Amino acid sequence: MPKYVIEREIPGAGSLTAEQLKGISQTSCGVLRNLGPEIQWVQSYVTGDKIYCVYIAPNEALIREHATQGGFPANSVSEVMTVIDPTTAE
Repeated sequence: MPKYVIEREIPGAGSLTAEQLKGISQTSCGVLRNLGPEIQWVQSYVTGDKIYCVYIAPNEALIREHATQGGFPANSVSEVMTVIDPTTAE
């Protein structure tokens, strides 16, 4: 199943409180439950003004539907073609 990285532009994302992040996470999980088992949230990285999310889904359309239903921006959705890490150099 394809993996995607979603870039969400959210001004002040890095200043969101733990309670705010919990609420966002709960909203996301609720939408995921409604969309079914084909889409899975792996993890997200919160930076100053963006959140980068990693999802597994059959297609980009389902990723965008999750964003629409959750009220989240999905400024860019990129399919991961390959994963590399330090062991790739060996």
